Amino acid sequence: MATSTIAGISNPIPRWRGFNLLDYFSPLPPKGISPSATTEDDFRWMSDWGFDFVRIPMAYPRYIKFDLAKNVTPEDVLNIDEKVVDEIVQLIELANKYKLHVSLDLHRAPGYCVNAGFNEPYNLWKDTAAQDAFKFHWEMWAKRLKDFSRDSVSFDLVNEPSLRENMNDQFGERKTVPGAIYRKVVKETAEAIRKHNPSRIVVADGNDVGSSVIQEITDLDIAQSCRGYFPHYISHYRAPWVYKNPDTAPMPVWPGTIDNQHFGRESLEKFYAPWIELVKKGVGVHCGECGCWRETPHEVFLAWFGDVLDILTQNKIGYALWNFRGDFGVMDSGRKDIEYEDWHGHKLDRKMLKMLQKY
Repeated sequence: MATSTIAGISNPIPRWRGFNLLDYFSPLPPKGISPSATTEDDFRWMSDWGFDFVRIPMAYPRYIKFDLAKNVTPEDVLNIDEKVVDEIVQLIELANKYKLHVSLDLHRAPGYCVNAGFNEPYNLWKDTAAQDAFKFHWEMWAKRLKDFSRDSVSFDLVNEPSLRENMNDQFGERKTVPGAIYRKVVKETAEAIRKHNPSRIVVADGNDVGSSVIQEITDLDIAQSCRGYFPHYISHYRAPWVYKNPDTAPMPVWPGTIDNQHFGRESLEKFYAPWIELVKKGVGVHCGECGCWRETPHEVFLAWFGDVLDILTQNKIGYALWNFRGDFGVMDSGRKDIEYEDWHGHKLDRKMLKMLQKY
């Protein structure tokens, strides 16, 4: 697979462009057909519109067997449900049919998730049993997908790592994962994966919930994933999982002053500078998630996001919007301040699509 090169900048991984798919995002199975279930039409449209990438953020409880009426146990975590694994593989194959690279991601890994709402039996960053289970899951995927090429599938180890004491406190303090611990977890896991496919691209999300470069692993053959959510005042305006009281969220502007802080393109360039430097050092970088929740005024979103995508593109860093259809997406977002185009029964945000296609 060719590296991505532009204006003297060489990114060891391709400048993939696409979307996150939420089919396996929830730890519990949906009741009936989920509205977020990806269809073959979705893949066809992505490909026709010029995109080449999907990321599948998974909650590991979706593909294990456990008593849904009880908290999951360490023993349950190792009880793989092969039927659901087969379903996920079929989704990967369908994406590959339309020439879409698939990034398989543990959004909820054994012992860690950036979101609350599910009781974890241990802590990934503190407990050996959790780290062993983490390696077990990734080695299971490595064996199951060993014949899928480097061009077809990559592995994004754990979504938006951070350190917090109470996994069920959505608003609790988040701290930096100690670099030595993060290095140990990703190094050992990558080695377990590559026993089955030595060329597999392995990605580690940035520390501090995806925002900070992991300096401790830059010598390893592991790419890193940043985020397109800075500043959160714009990307997550009124989001109920960010604000205890969404009515306290300050009105976003771009460029301009929000909550007594000035934001504009220069602040974005400063935020992404460490990531750009990482690319220049020969480490692969991709932006695994980006976009705006539906409450951000659309014109503010487009002005801000145009700067984000322009900076990433100038430095040969690809991106994946969160999501395709839904609150952040190009279709069926529920935004109230735009005119949608009817697209085969869906509501298409054509302005947003054109911006994405530009980059």
